[in-house]
Amino acid sequence: MRVPEFAPQPSQVLYVAVADHVAARIAAGDLKPGVRLPSERDLAAEYGVSYVTMRRATEVLRERALIVTVHGRGTFVADPPPAEPTEGA
Repeated sequence: MRVPEFAPQPSQVLYVAVADHVAARIAAGDLKPGVRLPSERDLAAEYGVSYVTMRRATEVLRERALIVTVHGRGTFVADPPPAEPTEGA
């Protein structure tokens, strides 16, 4: 599955759009479980957003249990990522 380029809609909250795009990359297998993510500053530059926006996006991803941050080591894709919710569950 190919993830489309990052193109937030004007009606979207930017940090949620970034979080959704990173989540899509994880779901597509572009970012595999256990892989260390670039720093928030590097991700902010990659996405063309401010550091504060990226920081809020990573908070959302942590709340969704898609990433984990280990103090002094970095931020990693959760291993294994949580299962997608199923219909009727």
